[in-house]
Amino acid sequence: MKKLKIFIILHLFLGATFACRESTIDENDIIIEKEIDTPDWTENTHSNAVEPNYEVVFPEDQVLQLYITLDDGDWSKMQNDLASNLGGNHFPGGRTDIDFDPIWVAASLVYEGTEWYKVGIRYKGNSSLKGTYSSNSDKYSFKLDFDEFEDEYPDIKNQRFFGFKQLNLNNNYDDDSFVREKTASDLFRSFGVPSARTTFCQVYIDKGNGSEYLGLYTIVEEVDDTVLDAQFENGEGNLYKPDGDAATFASGTYNQSEMEIKTNEESSDYSDVRALYEIINATTRDEGWQEELENIFDVDHFLKYLAVNTVIQNWDTYGNMTHNFYLYNHNGKLVWIPWDNNEAFQEGKMQGALSLGLTEVEDFWPLIRYIIDVPSYEEQYQAYVKDFSENYFTHENMQNIYMNHSMLIQEYAQSESWNFEGAINELVQHVSERTEAVNQYLK
Repeated sequence: MKKLKIFIILHLFLGATFACRESTIDENDIIIEKEIDTPDWTENTHSNAVEPNYEVVFPEDQVLQLYITLDDGDWSKMQNDLASNLGGNHFPGGRTDIDFDPIWVAASLVYEGTEWYKVGIRYKGNSSLKGTYSSNSDKYSFKLDFDEFEDEYPDIKNQRFFGFKQLNLNNNYDDDSFVREKTASDLFRSFGVPSARTTFCQVYIDKGNGSEYLGLYTIVEEVDDTVLDAQFENGEGNLYKPDGDAATFASGTYNQSEMEIKTNEESSDYSDVRALYEIINATTRDEGWQEELENIFDVDHFLKYLAVNTVIQNWDTYGNMTHNFYLYNHNGKLVWIPWDNNEAFQEGKMQGALSLGLTEVEDFWPLIRYIIDVPSYEEQYQAYVKDFSENYFTHENMQNIYMNHSMLIQEYAQSESWNFEGAINELVQHVSERTEAVNQYLK
């Protein structure tokens, strides 16, 4: 086989550093390894040899500042990719969901004077991505992957950000309060429902013409990166992110391609989600059915999640939408993990939030309908609604949470939202309204 030897010379944008690495090209494959200097690299900040540092990355009393620098032309590449996939300011063919993966580009990220190198960055989101693109705003939501480009740049192999491989920068789309994502995630977790950790940050970006302030973001932990190990005793199971009709688990909808597996990809074993689909849609639903269901699906945990979700009114979720949850096989049982909570704490927009009684939910959403139709399950659900409303989602507790968040972020949020204070007050009022609704439901 014919092979050529080449030498690649790089001029890095930080200082006047030059480096070279010998690489090989053959007639079938091209392997180009690019050497870069990594002077800020330390084991505690950059390596995968340390545990995730939650105190640094997800503090409760600090707004982080992240500075992102893109190589020349990469912002244009990202924008051109959106234009080619979104078809201008609309979705071709009446599509409502994102059905493509935005491209990755490499960027520098600086936090408190320390640099992370060739970090993968891409756009993320569904309604937030469409809405931001249509509004001609640059405040997109982003996903960061700190070793996305390790094959091209071996010097950053297994690069981490204080132990985290991936992080999400959510732009708080359509949330004048800027606190819905964080508050919902924290409430789920406090009630025993695994949920990603979050914190606030300011994001600056240099697209080639100097650093620009994008705005106040919420950093959201990646479920398939650190949530499993941090919140489950066993983080080795299959993790799925269903999306599309199959995510309803309704009869006749199962489609393996819509059960995106995020861990153990090489095993390609979907038997657990397939079993859940078949059991929930069984024609006979008796005590034997309940036992079969509980053997594959953590029903009690799902009822706990459902109680929180209906009390706080989180409309962009299962029962209305075919996305925004994960299923994790923990020791043989699939466990529900909520995701994407920026639309919580309101009656609803595209569709109304689910009622506390769930009577309007039809067979198309069998994980709610068929489970709540079992009297013992409905009683347990009602007990969780009562417990959450009386001990967690109280006026005093929620007012303290909202006020603490407000004091932390108000100087940044007010520069973006003229209605910030009003939005916070609406959230406080919402607690009182939901308390009355729960009282009426439990009578």
